[in-house]
Amino acid sequence: MLLAIDIGNTNIVLGVYRGKGANAELAAHWRIRTDRERTADEHGILIKHLLQHSGIQLADIAGAAVSSVVPTMNAALCETCRNYLGIHPFLVGPDTNSGITIHYQPASDVGADRICNAVGAYASYGGPCIVVDFGTATTFDAIAENGDYLGGAILPGIGISIEALFRQAARLFRVELAEPPAAIGRNTVHSMQSGMLYGFAGQTDAMVERFKNELGSHARVIATGGLASRIQIASKTIELIDPFVTLNGLRLLFERQNQQ
Repeated sequence: MLLAIDIGNTNIVLGVYRGKGANAELAAHWRIRTDRERTADEHGILIKHLLQHSGIQLADIAGAAVSSVVPTMNAALCETCRNYLGIHPFLVGPDTNSGITIHYQPASDVGADRICNAVGAYASYGGPCIVVDFGTATTFDAIAENGDYLGGAILPGIGISIEALFRQAARLFRVELAEPPAAIGRNTVHSMQSGMLYGFAGQTDAMVERFKNELGSHARVIATGGLASRIQIASKTIELIDPFVTLNGLRLLFERQNQQ
């Protein structure tokens, strides 16, 4: 079994894969809060409990792969893998042979999660395609017809944008990101829900249309991230949601690394 760990700024997504290649199956997955102060031992105990809760023992894990956009946590997670799994983990980095050409200057500036998204999306859906990842930042990634990573766009994430609104507007308060009865809100709650849901969906659609003007109108649009399903409600361009496209790309990169 392979333990795949995607470290984001807000959450860490973990998944356990059984099998390889076309036969790979996501046997279990979890999402936990990113805590930069958590020690290697704390991570180890937490991962052990998550695995055991799903009927998986530490000894069942034969490999570990890590994708991280929080460099300060890399050492702790790698130490966790060594001490609790007896495994030296594969860490996605600038020198990783991804099997695709990265058209980005410099290529080392592309986040590990975005490389995983590109590899995972192309493997599952082909190209050209656009991956919209609703994370701490909202990212748009463009993948060419041959699988090359062309580049993308980075926007403030939905969560931090909403939080900034609450913090800076004294009379506004937190509301659920849900679909309001109408675009024209008749009260403060519905007005804020309209602005958030339709505003972020409109932002997504506008960016996707610009990407399609350069990639081609036939480019597929895949969304991922914790809020993807909420935005899809109001989006005209999101074709499908794949919550595990990043983990799948990480698994494929791990397998490619071990075939060399």
